[in-house]
Amino acid sequence: MALTLWRRWTTHGGDALLKLGCCYFPEHWPEEMWANDARRMREMGLSLVRIGEFAWSRIEPNPGQFDWGWLDRAIDTLADAGMDVMLCTPTATPPKCLVDQMPDMVAIDEKGRPRSFGSRRHYCFSHQGYRAQSRRITCAVAERYGEHPAIVAWQTDNEYGCHDTVLSFSEAAAVAFREWCKTRYGTIEALNTAWGNVFWSMEYRSFDEIDPPHLTVTEANPSHWLDYRRFASDEVVSFNAEQVAILREHSPGRDVTHNFMGFFTEFDHYDVGADLDVATWDSYPLGFLEQFWFSDEEKRAYFRQGHPDIAAFHHDLYRGCSDGRWGIIEQQPGPVNWARFNPAPLDGMVALWTLEAMAHGAEFVSYFRWRQAPFAQEQMHAGLLRPDSADAPAADEARLVRDVIGQIGEQTHTQAKVALVFSYEAAWVCGIQPQGQSFRYLELVYEWYSALRRRGLDVDIVSAGVALDGYSAVFIPTLPIVPDGFAEKLGALTCPVLIGPRSGSKSASLTIPDNLAPGALEDLLDLKVTRVESLRNNISYIGNGFSVSRWLEEVLTEQAPEFAINDGRGVVFVNGNLRYCAVWPDRSLLDLLVERIAGKVGLDLLTLPEGIRIRRSASHLFAFNYSAHAVDVSGFGLGEPVVGSAQMAPAATSIWTIA
Repeated sequence: MALTLWRRWTTHGGDALLKLGCCYFPEHWPEEMWANDARRMREMGLSLVRIGEFAWSRIEPNPGQFDWGWLDRAIDTLADAGMDVMLCTPTATPPKCLVDQMPDMVAIDEKGRPRSFGSRRHYCFSHQGYRAQSRRITCAVAERYGEHPAIVAWQTDNEYGCHDTVLSFSEAAAVAFREWCKTRYGTIEALNTAWGNVFWSMEYRSFDEIDPPHLTVTEANPSHWLDYRRFASDEVVSFNAEQVAILREHSPGRDVTHNFMGFFTEFDHYDVGADLDVATWDSYPLGFLEQFWFSDEEKRAYFRQGHPDIAAFHHDLYRGCSDGRWGIIEQQPGPVNWARFNPAPLDGMVALWTLEAMAHGAEFVSYFRWRQAPFAQEQMHAGLLRPDSADAPAADEARLVRDVIGQIGEQTHTQAKVALVFSYEAAWVCGIQPQGQSFRYLELVYEWYSALRRRGLDVDIVSAGVALDGYSAVFIPTLPIVPDGFAEKLGALTCPVLIGPRSGSKSASLTIPDNLAPGALEDLLDLKVTRVESLRNNISYIGNGFSVSRWLEEVLTEQAPEFAINDGRGVVFVNGNLRYCAVWPDRSLLDLLVERIAGKVGLDLLTLPEGIRIRRSASHLFAFNYSAHAVDVSGFGLGEPVVGSAQMAPAATSIWTIA
């Protein structure tokens, strides 16, 4: 029965009731607790449970000796309580016996140090011996449970790349990289030309001479770095694909997912997502606020809530990584243990985060974790239960969400009117040669996204490879390397397109194009970038209602600028329906551009109160109060909400029915 229900649910890709779940570690708790845990999960409104991602040493306590009994009983206990099970491959935590057997299987960091046993993610993606072990344990688990009626989905591994483990500089990686380069370039002469190795006498005589780009006296060749990042990403993709193929063979009809992370670009998630049924991600808004670039003012204002666009940004990003199907497999339920500071969420925020995922089209939200562990590295990471098994504060919020889901029913996601183009390769390029330490790709993209959300617009974050002709406006924060065919795709659009700085500034091998920036976009934009400069954040140029810092380009064109700084230099230029922004735009300039573009196509803009964000499904409008004070949103003109109130308390969610 569980499998039948799951298949009905997934068939519609999010058109059914949002499913609630949790992450559970039966191996952490006495077996006599399992049945009561499962019963309490169901009472709380949960119906999905993820298990097994770190259980290799219990599944196989000695090489070749499997102990399935405890896992059989755990799965059956959960199933007897009516829980659907997502089972994980345990390859993120290879046991000590494997490391002792193959000491060279561990990843080597950029400083040449081995990533030793004693935590997790200590393997190198390129090590063929570990690849074989990964396939072997995946096959064993899939053969054992692939047809079990309680197993409704699989997760591959866990958080690829966490703790800086995508890039490995091991001998295994070096060997694999040489083969990758040979496949890409064919001849060493072609590689030398593409990388510009005549510079500093860096030319190679054969592919066997190529090493990973680390431990050099000063920076390694940027073209070398870009190809190494491409190679490392491809290693993640192929590692994941091996597991997916095994799971599909032995467990047909079940969804396969992997849990991506927040603000993480070390591998191409679109490429991994192409092999998945559902993209999932791990949502920790408070930790992300603390760890990333947000200002001290924002960190104070959203201390217990998270910035209003953090969760939504990732919802929209990962929805685009797996053909529109996505969910949250780890939702923060309380204080975490890994950020510099770890506050408790404001009362109501766990429910808000869950309902916001529902508004963005999530198929499920799973809380991490069921019970807080009293031991090891994550003992300070909260769960739905305290370590003594009493309810933690998030338990009641999960019950609240359960009731809201029952009240408003199924939600159907609809395509947004605005697309924002995201590129993992662009993140690598900007990281390899930022040309100014404040030019951070993720921050630039996030600021553009936030500018759209502040005006009440729904956004689809998409790759450069998707069709764009169904959107009312397209925003491209930066695309240094323009993919083949992308310029032609833009040229066929009739909607407004805004293209940001550095776009078209590099060739595929990370060199300056013969025709200078914007390279392949020059004919479309009718301009040429002749010089760039990066600026300290406290040095800026003033325009009419905005200022420019961080990045400024000099542009050669016959066009009169749409926006200019006070010395007369243009910063935004328009050619037909395409605009080019030649600076890092501040929030004021972004607001002006959003207003100008929205006005051209009749997009309705709202002026949302500080901390308020909205999202529309096909049938409902959701409003979320991220501020720490009450906000009156009766100005929306929608009448009384079906959930909540127009007088929104801090951390409140209100929901209206819309036509």
